[in-house]
Amino acid sequence: MEQTVYRVLLILSFLMAVACLPSLFFVSAPYGRHTRKGWGAVISDRVGWIVMESPAVLVFALCFAYGRRHASVAAVVLFAMWETHYIHRAFIYPLGIRSREGKMPISVVAMALLFNVMNGYLNGRWVFSLSSNYTEKWLLDPRFWSGFAIFVAGYLINRHADQVLRSLRKPGESTYSIPYGGLYRWISCPNYLGEILEWVGWAVATWSLPGLAFAVWTAANLAPRAWTNHRWYQERFPDYPAERKALVPGVW
Repeated sequence: MEQTVYRVLLILSFLMAVACLPSLFFVSAPYGRHTRKGWGAVISDRVGWIVMESPAVLVFALCFAYGRRHASVAAVVLFAMWETHYIHRAFIYPLGIRSREGKMPISVVAMALLFNVMNGYLNGRWVFSLSSNYTEKWLLDPRFWSGFAIFVAGYLINRHADQVLRSLRKPGESTYSIPYGGLYRWISCPNYLGEILEWVGWAVATWSLPGLAFAVWTAANLAPRAWTNHRWYQERFPDYPAERKALVPGVW
């Protein structure tokens, strides 16, 4: 029974990515700078981030705790990779938001929460129970260490980009400014590029279908938003650097 449910959810995760990519080029998700009316009741963006991201921490941790294959060093490293990202995203990042006015639709929070439960289950169940690949030998596999390196590079890019954005505001401020420094020299959204790289690295390091599904979904979700943010900067700031691309330096 569980194998059938697992396969259905895995297929669904790929289908969601296929549907997400074109639709988000036309309708931007209503949070952050793109918050707008018409999406129902709202809550504080701090609370929203915690509620919708924390299931990824908890579900994956439960899969680790009750999994059949969690004792290997490789499995522990994969656990640390996942939790390092999501503990920051669910608990540290929201507490660092400086605007006190930000709101997020409950509908967006609910959809993200459901996705994170499903995604945490698919990846956690695979790594710690369904796959037998992640023994100590996996640490020497080029797929593991190359994926790990990509993940770390993406994490560092993402963290630096978020810190640059955070430094643009004083506590309590809600205004937007042009970010500079790091990869902001070449692109508008290095935070999204970094996150995409993280989960591409995860897909390579796990060499798994759930990892691939997550990487595809991440790109399908964030690439359109990067384009929308890029256009927003261009429209809002007449002096916005013309040489910047949206997501990939020198390309797009």
